[in-house]
Amino acid sequence: MGKKLGVVIVGVNGAVASTVIAGVELMVRGLVPRVGMLTEPGNPAPGEQILDHLSFTALEDIVFGGWDLQFSDVYAATKHHGVLPDAQLDQVKDKLQAIKPWPAVFSGEYAANAKGDNIVKVKNFREELAHIEKTITDFKKANNCETVVMVNLASTERYQELLDVHKTLAAFEKGLDENHSAIAPAMRYFYVANKLGVPYCNFAPSLTNIPALQEQANELRNPYCGMDGKTGQTLLKTALASMFRLRNLKVVGWYSVNFLGNNDGLVLDNPASNKTKVLSKAAVLDSIVGYRVENHQVHIHYYKPRGDAKEAWDNIDIGGFCGVPMQMKINFLCQDSILAAPLVLDMVRLVEVAKARGEKGIQRQLSIYFKSPYTGEGEKAEHDVFEQERMLMKWCREHADKK
Repeated sequence: MGKKLGVVIVGVNGAVASTVIAGVELMVRGLVPRVGMLTEPGNPAPGEQILDHLSFTALEDIVFGGWDLQFSDVYAATKHHGVLPDAQLDQVKDKLQAIKPWPAVFSGEYAANAKGDNIVKVKNFREELAHIEKTITDFKKANNCETVVMVNLASTERYQELLDVHKTLAAFEKGLDENHSAIAPAMRYFYVANKLGVPYCNFAPSLTNIPALQEQANELRNPYCGMDGKTGQTLLKTALASMFRLRNLKVVGWYSVNFLGNNDGLVLDNPASNKTKVLSKAAVLDSIVGYRVENHQVHIHYYKPRGDAKEAWDNIDIGGFCGVPMQMKINFLCQDSILAAPLVLDMVRLVEVAKARGEKGIQRQLSIYFKSPYTGEGEKAEHDVFEQERMLMKWCREHADKK
């Protein structure tokens, strides 16, 4: 058996994660097309492409594991979420049933509406860290993995401010010893990823890019990226806002609303978690257009009948030549997990290359995948989707395979 790329997922039985895993198994067996990934051959897009410069681990050589609160295995999770048809899932049932979730590190204080009882039963944070570390090292050995990448696809944690315990690695480690309540589960996973040299991708809006973990990642030369995957409405917003800026059309107001009925929507029905997500989605507009859009509103609503089929409404008021008002309305009916899954695979493959090339710390070239791209202290994030594409392609050229 050749060397494998291991992917360990926080929230492995969630809608996005289970769709990623099922999708890979279906693609490997030739049952569905290999569509949506920039890192997969067959992309028909014209012009310069990532694959012109870099090659990546084949889908056949990616193995999955992870932690979750609920469901006995990934097959049961995919059946519950209903993103992919049962007829397709049943063709890869054996592979999906073989992936059973490891007990998760979880706190109801941080995700009040997330439910499940597959939680690691230990006495303190240090024992939780030891559990995370053991599951990763055992998985890596069992699957003959050359590299392991961690992806956070867990439910959105509640909003929290940056505190002293987050500001230095010494303070953070003291906080771990003291089971400090401000050290969220997502931070604990990231801490172990850095310790083991496992590249980390935060696809959730939960706070992890704190100075203490930046310090640790840089010291241990571990690459990471985040946060909050840019899949649907915000992707449209960054593209349209870039267009309005380019044509000097004044954005007078932008009203955005999301309806979703999956578990992510249920978690976001809690006001504390909702605030984390709304702030992440709202941050992009002013940065792109270069001024404050006073009438910018973002709303997220849990509506159970929608399931994973998210609906996003946007009403945009713009001022054109001579101040004449115009309006644009968009109704985006999308599959949340279907949009997210290929981005996860791209991120995993790209951050694996970053690790192999000796990169460390924030991977800014992956900003195109996030609503709130990670930055260092005093640095502004780049939100313009076209500039983000240039950043990614420049990095790919600089790190090109030697052919």
